[in-house]
Amino acid sequence: MEKAPINWVNMLLFSITPALAVTMVPLYGYFYGFEMYDWIVFIALMAFCGISITAGYHRLWSHKAYRAHPLLRIIFALGGACALQNDVLNWASQHRRHHQHVDDNQRDPYSAGRGFWFSHIGWILRNYESGAMDFSNAKDLQRDPVVMWQHRNYLTLVLTSNIALPAFLGYLGGDIIAGLLLGGLLRLVLSQHVTYLINSAAHVWGRQPYSDASSARDNGFLALVTYGEGYHNYHHTFQWDYRNGIKWWQFDPTKWIIKSLSFLGLTTELKRCSFAQIEKARLAMQYRCAAEKCELLDIPESWQLKLENEYEQLQHTLQLWTERRQVWYEAKGKQLQDRLDDLGQLELLQIKDHYKEVQFQFKAQRRRWKKLIRNLATSMAEPA
Repeated sequence: MEKAPINWVNMLLFSITPALAVTMVPLYGYFYGFEMYDWIVFIALMAFCGISITAGYHRLWSHKAYRAHPLLRIIFALGGACALQNDVLNWASQHRRHHQHVDDNQRDPYSAGRGFWFSHIGWILRNYESGAMDFSNAKDLQRDPVVMWQHRNYLTLVLTSNIALPAFLGYLGGDIIAGLLLGGLLRLVLSQHVTYLINSAAHVWGRQPYSDASSARDNGFLALVTYGEGYHNYHHTFQWDYRNGIKWWQFDPTKWIIKSLSFLGLTTELKRCSFAQIEKARLAMQYRCAAEKCELLDIPESWQLKLENEYEQLQHTLQLWTERRQVWYEAKGKQLQDRLDDLGQLELLQIKDHYKEVQFQFKAQRRRWKKLIRNLATSMAEPA
């Protein structure tokens, strides 16, 4: 089959910049050295570009997971240009197409089904049909003045942020060349490939706790270097959520920044998937995987029946808990609006007790479910 024509601009850019980075940066460091100031500039610009892509290009513009103040959108547009990963309109349109046709080798612009190299950077180096420009899925972005301003002035913003800005920062530190090499060249190469790891590595290595409908995986290590984007299985399952790492201990600085800015009024309407939706997806995956292993390893039917019964009971209690929770929140809202008499207060306490009772029941069943899954895994591991 005939290969797609080479995109020579991208081919040269993604060949020359890494080659220069791995040669000129260490040579300059060996002969002249870099000051602490130069490394601080490098880290600051890395973070500026990275967060602009994750919080701006990705969660704001691609998925509309929250709304942002115009000033913040301008900052993200500038940082995205500095990252040199295309303008918002192109980036978001391709990313939406990726989610719509994930793993479809003919329509997903960076399908992991075509191999690690293709999904990481190969899709950029040639003019593949799957990556053809089509903004029909981004009409909302075409009405965004910040997006269109960046789209029209993208080249100017790229040159200013990637050459003039690091040179100026280097001048302030007393070494323009060091600023260009660390804050410009090395930062550019690393920030680009960090983002591309989500397209490639996050579709190859990791866990699938929420869905196996696509190749997307949760990878805690990748989250450390991608500003929280490594929880990719969750993201593909609940792409409208402004969070990727939903646990308090999961490293997702993008989520923390978006949430922190909401206290300043710079971000609003933060979308979150409900606990019930998340838990339902997680339980369904656990049950399906366990049931498949039972069938594959010829586990006794009693185990399979017990697994099925526990799963059905847990699903029923989860649904009941969700309903009682909704009733409780509505009752609390009414309490804030109206002054309740003694009878009303008594009814409110009863609603709360019913909600807490089902919540306690669900937690107990979930602990029993986890124990059952562990015991089943242990029995599967034991030799016959």
